[in-house]
Amino acid sequence: MTKVFREMVQHDAAGGVLLIFAALLALIMANSGINMFYSDFLNMSVVLQLGGFEIAKPLLLWINDGLMALFFFLIGLEVKREILEGHLSSKDQIILPGIAAIAGIVAPALVYVFFNTGDEVGLRGWAIPSATDIAFALGLFSLFGKSLPLTLKLFLLSVAIFDDIGAIVIIALFYSADLSGLSLSVAGFGLVGLFILNRLKVRAQAAYIIIGVVVWAAVLKSGVHATLAGFIVAWFIPLNVKTEHGHSMLKQMEHGIQPWVAFFILPVFAFANAGVNLVGIGVEDLFHPVTMGIALGLFVGKQIGIFGVCWLAIKSGITSLPKGTTWLQLYGVCILCGIGFTMSLFIGSLAFEGMDAAYQESVKLGVLLGSLLSAVMGSIVIVKSREQEVPDLRAQQSYS
Repeated sequence: MTKVFREMVQHDAAGGVLLIFAALLALIMANSGINMFYSDFLNMSVVLQLGGFEIAKPLLLWINDGLMALFFFLIGLEVKREILEGHLSSKDQIILPGIAAIAGIVAPALVYVFFNTGDEVGLRGWAIPSATDIAFALGLFSLFGKSLPLTLKLFLLSVAIFDDIGAIVIIALFYSADLSGLSLSVAGFGLVGLFILNRLKVRAQAAYIIIGVVVWAAVLKSGVHATLAGFIVAWFIPLNVKTEHGHSMLKQMEHGIQPWVAFFILPVFAFANAGVNLVGIGVEDLFHPVTMGIALGLFVGKQIGIFGVCWLAIKSGITSLPKGTTWLQLYGVCILCGIGFTMSLFIGSLAFEGMDAAYQESVKLGVLLGSLLSAVMGSIVIVKSREQEVPDLRAQQSYS
């Protein structure tokens, strides 16, 4: 198990606890006497102007478009490293989580579509229950699955990473509109500049950061969602170029940004997006097609899709059960994959941007319900599975 991977798991685990606190704080503020303060604070206008270039957005959108771009930048760094030299570099290690992630995207989407057929606006949210929240899922796994084999953590992390890649592709293809040719051209020239820096093995991190910010601003103005810039820029950060301190530039950046994402960016996002007002919510709100589609997509679609395809793949001999694990342990992890929270809320904000506010409220309620059910049931199954004897567990704990 590499040091970078171990640190990533530790940050995500602790960050998951902080995410829960931030979400609860948002719910308390949204359902108390300071609800208007909470809403006005998030809608406060923030303006950035350099000469004739101006970006004016509410604070909420700065969080969703700006801070989340850094989150996707970290995801890009992690994915590149894992593919080039990590546990995703071997075909044997990616088959099971790869097909599981695909099923975990398709099955929840089908559940959502089933509940929203006939509602053209509602169908825009088909991708919302397809995401898995790495921080939340790993956080709960670390709390309740300390005695389980490391191969399960690797499986959970791999599925979540593939899920993130799928979410990025979905955002690029389905949630980008009104494209600006000029802005896309500027972004393209920026990427060319990053490619040249990479090929020349330039060691100055500042050069990559400056051009990366330009690419982000251009993508923000282009109509393509700005968070995609973070993921794309990450792929131009060299893995084998050493900084002045003798460390891999990519690993140094990844190590530096991990705690900021885990302990600041994701909790701030949760605080800004999880504040759903529960006052006056009735049965009709709980059974709204969007709410039901998201909640059951996360809780039912995720576990059936992921566990079902894993069972078929293992039983047919395409791949094998992760070393040292049991079927019940694998099932518990599959349920945890239904914790969509951060990514589901993010995709929901894109799917119904500019639509009736009722859709956004339904998104938040559905994500909270589906993620809560998945967290509770997944934790129960994992705790129960620890009672089963796992052969050679001690040997598996050192597996990497």
